[in-house]
Amino acid sequence: MNHRSGHITHKEFLNALISGNRSTCSELAGNYLNNGMSIEILYETIIKRALYEVGELWEYNKISVATEHLASAIVEGILNELYIKIISTDKINKTVIVSCVENEFHQIGIKMISDVFEMNGWNSYFLGANTPTNELISFSKTIKPDIFAISLSIYFHLPILEKMIPDIRKEFPELPILVGGQAFRIGGQEVLLKYENVIYLPDLISTELFIKKYNLHG
Repeated sequence: MNHRSGHITHKEFLNALISGNRSTCSELAGNYLNNGMSIEILYETIIKRALYEVGELWEYNKISVATEHLASAIVEGILNELYIKIISTDKINKTVIVSCVENEFHQIGIKMISDVFEMNGWNSYFLGANTPTNELISFSKTIKPDIFAISLSIYFHLPILEKMIPDIRKEFPELPILVGGQAFRIGGQEVLLKYENVIYLPDLISTELFIKKYNLHG
């Protein structure tokens, strides 16, 4: 395949990931963007999809935990490389707090969400993995965000999220809480319906649509 075409597949990216070839992964991502493709589609259809398959390969003992960790590290490095290209200089004075639930260490998906907010002019405070809820709330009191974005990667951690939402609500009763993550591929969206102004967004594309609508109408 001619990498200069920009038409890479997630399988090509996946193969480079599980072989630990960071330079090829970086080249594939860079060529994709240089050929006019959007970073949101790169994140959603190439990087995110490849990472999901890395996780499945590990679950079925097709790759080692070391290979899975290496793939994650490569992707985090690429996201850091791309950050300078995606950050918007046209800030709109809106702030989001972005975090995983407690006891979760899979932060790449929510980092992509943070980047999408940044692309749309927001100030994003990315707290990352395993942030204790009390620390998140304490920090948020100083930042005074407009929105929270929370990631749940492991379905069995849903009770932690269910405790987290009311704790946030006590201090921030009106603010939207966006929720997503790989856990909801299994289920759990119906649990969120009992909470007012808690919005499930399944992917980066729906998140960006929400952000653009919020930017227009608040």
